[in-house]
Amino acid sequence: MPRTLPLLRGRWSRGGRGGAGRLIVLGVVGTLFWCGLFGISWRVLRYFKGIEDIGDLLAYKLLSMILVVSFALLLFSGILTSLARLFLSRDLLLVHSLPVADHRIFIARWIDTTADSSWMVIVFTMPVFLAYGLTFGAGTIYYAGTLLALFLLAVIASALSAWLVMIGVMIVPATRMRGVVILMGVLLFVALYLAIRLMRPEQLVDPEVFDSVLAYVSSLQAPSAPFLPSTWASDSIQAALAGRVANSLFHLAISASFAVLIFCLAVITADAVYFKGFSRAQTAATATIRRRGFSEPMFRFFPGPVRAFTVKEIKTFLRDQTQWTQLFLIAALLVIYIYNFDALPLEKSPIQTVYLQNVFAFLNMGLALFVLTAVAARFAYPAVSLEKEAFWLVKSSPLSIRNFLLIKFFIYYLPLLALTETLIVGTNLLLKVTPFMMVLSTVTVFFLVPGIVAMGIGLGAAYPDFKAENPAQTASSFGGLVFMLTCAGYITVVILLQAGPVYRLFMADLHGVPLAPIVWLWIVAAFAAAFILSVLAIILPLRFGEKRLRQTHL
Repeated sequence: MPRTLPLLRGRWSRGGRGGAGRLIVLGVVGTLFWCGLFGISWRVLRYFKGIEDIGDLLAYKLLSMILVVSFALLLFSGILTSLARLFLSRDLLLVHSLPVADHRIFIARWIDTTADSSWMVIVFTMPVFLAYGLTFGAGTIYYAGTLLALFLLAVIASALSAWLVMIGVMIVPATRMRGVVILMGVLLFVALYLAIRLMRPEQLVDPEVFDSVLAYVSSLQAPSAPFLPSTWASDSIQAALAGRVANSLFHLAISASFAVLIFCLAVITADAVYFKGFSRAQTAATATIRRRGFSEPMFRFFPGPVRAFTVKEIKTFLRDQTQWTQLFLIAALLVIYIYNFDALPLEKSPIQTVYLQNVFAFLNMGLALFVLTAVAARFAYPAVSLEKEAFWLVKSSPLSIRNFLLIKFFIYYLPLLALTETLIVGTNLLLKVTPFMMVLSTVTVFFLVPGIVAMGIGLGAAYPDFKAENPAQTASSFGGLVFMLTCAGYITVVILLQAGPVYRLFMADLHGVPLAPIVWLWIVAAFAAAFILSVLAIILPLRFGEKRLRQTHL
């Protein structure tokens, strides 16, 4: 495949915009996360090992669940990446003009897709498998077999994804198929998650819910679906953990044979329909989308340039299927998030219920803000980068950069505020918290949400990526990491500032004990510091983003 290699080099030689400093930051953060995941896995597996008779069964059941989830992530990521790499990338017009056979172009793009869609899943599941190896005292064969099993799982998921995408593009144009796939994936994820959640899988580690020990052990030994590639990988890794080398190699051979089969099927399909599907994607891309029902008179009180950019921003969001289809996912996660609090077994805790309710409510305040940060990273942070090459129109318009950023801020601030307050109020009602905790959490969220949104808009303007093909690529850049870390630090500092005063106020109210004047002074100072920090979180990022954006050239 000599002509295939230049296509791969073209992908990996495209600009490293980040310097050594960015690589160091990313490396440090990735290493810390990797070590944290290993520590958690180690503790869980050591706990399972300490359970007589069924400890290994619990560990194997967990391993099977991890591989099923990993395969689902690989498959879904592979479908989206295959769509982008095979049909929607900007350089495909040049690539298909080269004197290279269609199947060679497909193979080069497929290798790129496989690496791009699977590296994160494999890298961040490795600490889990390392913990398994150390806990079970496995040898070198286990580690080599695990790497091979994960590699084959990624190849199967990527080849199957590419084959499904090529078949699907012949039915639905690629430009519309992305929205269809995302919507179907969201609905499937929600349905599966709700089904699993309503089954209460936490009861799996509670033998009291079973009529007998035999029924409990039988539920743990229930076989997985034998025709799933994740089952072959799980059986291979379990056999390697137990030292059964021949059995492990047998399941690896099954995975390898299926990987070769599905890859050959994908190459044959590519030779027949790949270019036809690509041509259909280019034809469909010229179609325009028109939507009615959104009128400008509701913004007639705004100045002309402000009104024009506000309407443009809202219409752009509504026309982008990759944006609005994710609203279904957010709504589903909202329901799931609130349901999890309803399922908390607080009545079984030896700690006083009213104390636990308010502790969970206080911690939930920080958790809801972290959820907001993730949502803002997907919507608010890429808002400036979504202007792409048309940003020169913004700079040449009579609208100032400051007003441009303020428009972006308010468009995302109101929906995200409603989302976070819904989370807080809904979970507090389920927890039946005191009126003091209800007021505290809602007011705190009200003041922290604008700071998080301002950080998203400001840092997104400071580190724009006008060449990104999709918002997810922008959110995963160096600037996106800076935004996530800054928001995490901001939320942590505010929670820590409030933790001590809230505890003293709650305990004083619970026991009916008055607080000393010095304590009241400390409480007022802590809340004042949190308020000042929230104000600065709004002003400083927007000013920083405005300054950097003025200096930006396309």
